[in-house]
Parts: sequence; C-alpha cells; structure tokens
Amino acid sequence: MALAQPAARVYRLGWLASSAPRSEPYWRLFEQRLRENGFVEGRNLVIEYRNAEGMLDRLPALADELSRLSCDAYFSVGVEASLKALVQGTRAVPIVVAAIDYDPVRAGYVAQLARPGGRVTGVTFLQSELPAKRVELLAEMMPGLKRLAILGDAASIGQLEVAQAAARRLGLEVTLHQFRQVPYQYEQAFEVFVRERSQALLALGSSNFVPARKRIVELTRKHRLPAMFNNAVWVEGFGGLASYGPNFNELMIRVADQLAKVLKGARPQDLPMEQPNVVELVLNLATARAIGIAIPKTVNARADRVIE
Repeated sequence: MALAQPAARVYRLGWLASSAPRSEPYWRLFEQRLRENGFVEGRNLVIEYRNAEGMLDRLPALADELSRLSCDAYFSVGVEASLKALVQGTRAVPIVVAAIDYDPVRAGYVAQLARPGGRVTGVTFLQSELPAKRVELLAEMMPGLKRLAILGDAASIGQLEVAQAAARRLGLEVTLHQFRQVPYQYEQAFEVFVRERSQALLALGSSNFVPARKRIVELTRKHRLPAMFNNAVWVEGFGGLASYGPNFNELMIRVADQLAKVLKGARPQDLPMEQPNVVELVLNLATARAIGIAIPKTVNARADRVIE
C-alpha cells in the first residue's frame, strides 16, 4: 500500500533579488511563514534563489535562467528592475512581488491595487507617498531646515521625484547624490553633502543600500548629519536617527501568504495587492544627543517607538 501512494508534489519557486541577502531577518520570517502555510524547503518546495548583488544589469540574465527551470511561481524582491526582468523574461507563470523600492501601480505593472488584472500581485510599500512624508518629518524635526541632502540610486528614481516635489513645496534646497553603479562610494557622497553644507539627509529606500547600512549610519554620525530612513532596522539595529515606514516584518508575512495562495492555485488577478496597515515613526534619542540635536517634543510625542 505504501508503494501505491502518489508522491507528494514538489513546488519550485524562482526568487529574484537585486541586492539584499536572503539572510536578512525579515526574509527568514518570510520563509517561516511559507512553512506555516505548508511549503517547506527540502520537503515539498525548491527555492531557486538568484541575487544580482547590486548589479542591476545582471537581472535579465538571471530572470532568463529562472525561466528555464519550470517554476510554479516567481518572487520579485525590492527594485523595479527585478520585476521588469521577470515580466519581460518569463511567460504565463504567476509573479508575486514585494515592491519595496517602487510603486507597481504607478510603474504600470498592475492596473490597480484592488484588481491587479494580470499575472502580478503581492505587497506594495507605498513609495509613491511615503518619501514626501519623510521630507516633511525631517522639516518638523529640524525647524529652520533649509538645505536637504538626498541619497539615492538607480533603484529609487520614482521615490526621488516624490521627495524632490515635497522639498520644493517646503522651500528646501536639495543636494542629490545618485549612485549609478556598484560599488557605491559612500564616503564621497558624504563629502559632497558636507561641502554643500547640508543640514539633514533623506536616504531613499533601496535594496542596494542594505549591505551598507552600518557604514551609512556611521557616516551620518561622524558628520553629525540628522538622517531619515525607510525601515526601523536602520534605527533599532544600527543607530540611525529616525525612520518612517511600514513594518517590514508584517508585510513579509503578508507577501508569504499571497505566495502560498498562488502556489495553491489562486490567480494573481484575483488577489488584491496588499499594502501597509500601519506606518511607523521610530526615533533614536541617543543618536540625537550624540549628533547634538534636540527633537521637538511635538515630533517625539508622535513616535510609535522611541529609543532612549
């Protein structure tokens, strides 16, 4: 009778990342949630993981490689270039996306959040809205702010437009350093910010910045440059001053749920794109003291978490 039992189906997932390693805590949480949904790597799930390691021009070749592996679904992480490579380099197979660094609706990959309309669904991190709010928060944190530095790259162009528009509304002068290719020379970028007498920094959300989080925060502290980031990990784990953004852990759980539904047969066009339920402001008062600024009580009172 045992020999007569059909073998359990094994699913194959093609995971395309631009930079952030699979070892990140929130990706481990993502994989844990997949297991809770019944998909266990090494048992009934094969994960074909490909990482461009910051070299976005490698993504099309990696997507083509995945297209030849008979995947049941693809998972696109981080930058728009990852999703673009999968859309152009594969056919018919569903794509679940964690759109961390861009807006998939504005970029044209889904028709609307409620009804994606194609083979792409997943979660969005609201990057068409949040960069403007981060600029506004920096201005509130630093009354008298006139000169804003922005750190960006090719993966965060959509966010840049939103941030620059907010800066113009507030009458801020912007010094932009936009990286074009890896390796990124962070020290040179900060030398420019210091030379231009920038008073605060907005680091746009980019998966390519993740491997250098510690160094970027060190440079903000060295140059006493108040900085705003997109993820609480920058503040809680590395000592950054402030962050404003979705709870990454929550959204990684939700995108794992989306992926599990697709693997079980749901059609992406029938699964609304998920978006954050909560956006959190996290402040590090120890860092504020170290760089010599006082965060206004009105901003402090609005924080969801404060590190003393």
